[in-house]
Amino acid sequence: MICHMIGQGHWPQKFFFFSLLILFPLSSVIMNKAPEAVTPGQRLGYVVDYNQGAGTYERDGLLYASVVGYRYIDSNDKGELPTIRVTKEKEQSAVPEVGNTITGKVIRVAPHQATVAIMIVDDIPCKEDFMGIIRLQDVRAAEKDKVKIYNSFRPGDIVKAEVISLGDARSYILSTAKNELGVIYATSVAGAAMIPISWQEMQCPKTKTIEYRKCAKPN
Repeated sequence: MICHMIGQGHWPQKFFFFSLLILFPLSSVIMNKAPEAVTPGQRLGYVVDYNQGAGTYERDGLLYASVVGYRYIDSNDKGELPTIRVTKEKEQSAVPEVGNTITGKVIRVAPHQATVAIMIVDDIPCKEDFMGIIRLQDVRAAEKDKVKIYNSFRPGDIVKAEVISLGDARSYILSTAKNELGVIYATSVAGAAMIPISWQEMQCPKTKTIEYRKCAKPN
């Protein structure tokens, strides 16, 4: 009947889409989605929408991943909130290759490079330890001579980068030059998850302090 009415032009498209959301709630769509690879500190959802499950922690009304793994949302038939959890997958292990997109944690910064512990390769968590290096010339595509590592990355930042070449002894050369690559999660000095306000700045929501980063363009 709905389709018939749409065909006759009786309902605007927006109202039809809104009706579909009522008939098929967004939560049910999310729960049927394929598991998504996540990293520690990655925001998962609000505590008002989900029960906290294994591999997660709560801070300021938000749920975050505490381990590297896959995010699962389990529905509940008793009318209770769905449970969100992060589970490590033991049967899969990724090995970085040139052209892969990785997610990793910055563990060290030096004047000419940042060292990254690679945690996820193309949405598959790593079971083994792989290290990557972001060199000064690979931070961004423009104005390379003005790049400063400390204004681009800090220890503890979660970054998304591309593997551009194989280094030596399990170390990979990474690049964040593309717009969609860079810092995807960082905490301020006050301990709050910062919000990107430009491609090179993030702001602490508590203190309003601005810190420099090479930010990844949000999807």
